[in-house]
This record gives sequence, structure tokens and C-alpha cells, in this order.
Amino acid sequence: MKAHRVAHKLWSEWHRQLVLALHSRIADVFAVDIHPAAKIGKGILFDHATGVVIGETSVIGNNVSILHHVTLGGTGKACGDRHPKIGDGVLTGAGATILGNVKIGEGAKIFVGSVVLIDVPARTTAVGNLAKLVGGKETPANHEECPGESMDHTYFISKWSDYII
Repeated sequence: MKAHRVAHKLWSEWHRQLVLALHSRIADVFAVDIHPAAKIGKGILFDHATGVVIGETSVIGNNVSILHHVTLGGTGKACGDRHPKIGDGVLTGAGATILGNVKIGEGAKIFVGSVVLIDVPARTTAVGNLAKLVGGKETPANHEECPGESMDHTYFISKWSDYII
């Protein structure tokens, strides 16, 4: 994370050649691809960050937890502002893919392996490939805790599954 903060500062000051060389080395050593222009808040947890990809116009709020192999990318159909905006306290599960200029609301949860192409309201959970909101689009189920801090991936499963963990 410190390497990204240095790269972001240099990018902001238009030291592009130096930043691109630094970015390339960071990607080689850590197997993480965070564009130097991405805006990342405070208190971020990259849990086993291997395979994390964060696009140029991505914005990540404070106290967000991002697990391994998460992609915050573009769809390839847009120019300009084309990457996700992640609110404060969000939890993104391992292997989750969030594509396009979508907004993930404060305290939302993106379940493991989900592919998200839609906005996710605050304090709701998106599950599946293609992701759907738990409780449905019209009345999504809300949760009270801050998943980015609690790291609880499973609390809602008993509400829609009889599988016992």
C-alpha cells in the first residue's frame, strides 16, 4: 500500500515515466496491479493481496477490506471515468469482480466470486455471477454492522439457505 501511495503522489506531480517504471516493478514483486491514479482511502486492508487489480479511475473509501484476486475494472465499453467507486466500510470477497463505473454503497458486501455490473446500495449484499442483491432489487436486505471491519461473509446465508456451516 505504501508503494501505491508513493506512486500516486508521483503520478499527481506528473512524473509519469518514473511512476510507470515503479508500477511495473511493484506488479512484478507483489503480483498486484493498482493503477497509480486510483484514489484509495485510509484504513484499507488487502488480505492476501495477490491478484488484486484496481483500475485508473477507481475510488476506494476508508476502512475497506479487499481480499485476494479482486478486480475493480472497466467493461471496455466506456472512456473516461470507467471504474468502480467503493464506499467506506465495504467488504469485497475473494475473487470478486466489479466492472464499470458502478457505485458500491457504504457498508455493502460483495460476496466471494461475485461479478458485479450494477450499483449496490449501502448496507446491502451482492451475491452471484451476475450479482443480485440479497432480498431482491426492490427491497434488498440491509445489515447493520460494518462488514469492512467485521469481515463477516456468512451472516445472511441462513436467511436463504438451509445449508449449515
